[in-house]
This record gives sequence, C-alpha cells and structure tokens, in this order.
Amino acid sequence: MVDWHLIKEMKPPTSQEEWEAEFQKYQQFPEFKILNHDMTLAEFKFIWYMEYSHRMWGRAVGLAYILPAAYFWRKGWLNRGMKGRVLALCGLVCFQGLLGWYMVKSGLEEKPESYDIPRVSQYRLAAHLGSALVLYCASLWTSLSLLLPQHKLPETRQLLRLRRFAGGTAGLVFLTALSGAFVAGLDAGLVYNSFPKMGESWIPEDLLTFSPILKNVFENPTMVQFDHRLLGITSVTAITMLYFLSRRIPLPRRTKMAAVTLLALAYAQVALGISTLLLYVPTPLAATHQSGSLALLSSALWLMNELRRVPK
Repeated sequence: MVDWHLIKEMKPPTSQEEWEAEFQKYQQFPEFKILNHDMTLAEFKFIWYMEYSHRMWGRAVGLAYILPAAYFWRKGWLNRGMKGRVLALCGLVCFQGLLGWYMVKSGLEEKPESYDIPRVSQYRLAAHLGSALVLYCASLWTSLSLLLPQHKLPETRQLLRLRRFAGGTAGLVFLTALSGAFVAGLDAGLVYNSFPKMGESWIPEDLLTFSPILKNVFENPTMVQFDHRLLGITSVTAITMLYFLSRRIPLPRRTKMAAVTLLALAYAQVALGISTLLLYVPTPLAATHQSGSLALLSSALWLMNELRRVPK
C-alpha cells in the first residue's frame, strides 16, 4: 500500500479496475522496479492484504484504547493518576500510527547506491518497534498493577538488590528485542548462519568495515548480528543469575512462578534464535522467535511487578 489515508483506505478495492489502478501506483516505486518487477496482480494482492490487515489491526487497537478510555473518563471512574496514564497511552497509540507510516514511507523512496535492494530504514523500523514495545510495556504494567494484589515483602538489602537486578534485566531484554529490528531491517540473519562461531571465527573480519566505526553498529549486517548474539547471550546469563538470586530469598508462590517462567522462556527463546539462524531464517520460525521476545519481555515485567515496593 503506497498511500496512507486514515478513513479513505479502510475500504479495499472491489473491482478489477480498482485493483489495476492500485497496482499501477505500486509500479511507480523502486520496490517494484528493482525487486518485484515480475510480480503479478495476484501476488500484489497478497502483499497488499498483508499491509491492509496490519493497518486495520492498528486502527482496532487504537479504538480499543480510546473508546473505553473516553467512556471511563466520562463516567468518572478514573482517578487523577490514572487519567495521566490513560492520556499517555492514547497519545502513544496515535504516535505509533504516525511512526508506522513514516517507516513505510522510507521503503518507497529512492535509495542511495549503498543499498542493494529497496528496504525500509532500519532506524525507522527500530523506532516503530521500540514505540510499540513501550506502549505494550506501559499497558501491561498498568494492568498488572491494577489486577494483581500487591505483596507486602519485607524491605531487606537482598530484596532491594534483587529488585534492582530484575529492573536491569528487563531493560536488557528490551534492548535485545529492539536490536532485532536492526537484524530484520538489514537482513542480518542471512550473513552468518552458524553458531556459536560466525563462519570460522569467533569475531569475523568484516565486523568493522564501515567508516566511521560507530556506523557499523547500526548499518553493518555483520556487526548487527554480532551485537544481537551478544545481547541475547548476556540476557540469558542475567536471567539465569536473577533466578538463582531469587532462590535465596523467601518469596511468595506467585513471585517464584514468575521467576521460573522467565527462566524457561529465556532458554526457549535462545533455542528459537539459534534454530532460526541455522535454518537460514524461515519466516514462520523467525516470526515465532519475534513473538518469543515479547513473551520474554512480558515475563520480565511480571517479575518486576511482583517485586515492586508497596507504597506506605
């Protein structure tokens, strides 16, 4: 879909003439001219409906936030603090939609010679994913805080250390998930399909081929995959340490369940990531790995919420 209209595009093409007109619009852009020049109308309909479904789902999510928020606000069921959260969440929903189109637009622009095929900007993709993760985390944290009864844990030095470590680990999981956007945006999962080494080396020779050096972190596929591996290994190591630290403290049963769930999901996510890499990034497995990162982040937030300080 090469247009973005909030209301107009909600109705898909219905006639052969409308589909051909839509296809002709797509043919004016580099993605068709360079990458999909032999695409048929039937193939175009498939990718069109994929994008259409994503946009319509985004609208449904927006309505799921805004309509109940307006209703609860009007009924007076929100206190002052919750009103601030609701406004922030609704603002994030709207911002996410605008950021999504800004990302898509980058894939329709003429690319500099350094790009081999048309692709969306990995920076905008990461921003779009990051915004979605922030929205999800804020929503989940608010839900857990409202629905789960708080534990009155004794404020010991060990608990304080565990709470801080849990927060740092959740931040690390978030960063690892965000780095996946750069892997996807640059097809970095296709450059070294071996593990634990990258090819024949632990540190590949083309890790720092771009200049200036900082550019490699965000634009060199080899460095991007290397960073994602390193972050993933660091995350699972931190989660393992967090689990054993939690075993040293008497914690409620539900909190222990959160720690065990986080540990299990971490190792499942590692297995998915390695399998995706070794099998040359099949789409279903890659999508499962991406979903696994969200499940892992959710369990990290759950554990953080279990350990949160109860206000006096």
